[in-house]
Amino acid sequence: MPEDSGDKTLRQRMMTLLKAEECGVRDISQALHISEKEVADHLTHIRRSLAAGPQSLEIRPAECLACGFVFKDRRRFSRPGRCPRCRQTRISMPRYYIC
Repeated sequence: MPEDSGDKTLRQRMMTLLKAEECGVRDISQALHISEKEVADHLTHIRRSLAAGPQSLEIRPAECLACGFVFKDRRRFSRPGRCPRCRQTRISMPRYYIC
């Protein structure tokens, strides 16, 4: 099926991207030419839309690169600013995908 981005909404294009590969907010932002804040807003709506169906938005949580703390219970789509365990700011970006 050829992909014609002119026929799809921004959220549909974002969902297509997330079905194809695991992406961070920055990856999605660059692929769709929108701000990272917009990506986070759209991910909230995508999670709600998928909740009723067989697919779901999965999250590979952010992780502290200094001590290894995993932000597994975080609900926001943005990257955490600081590790609660060691207070370092070297945090990996959370990654998202649809399965």
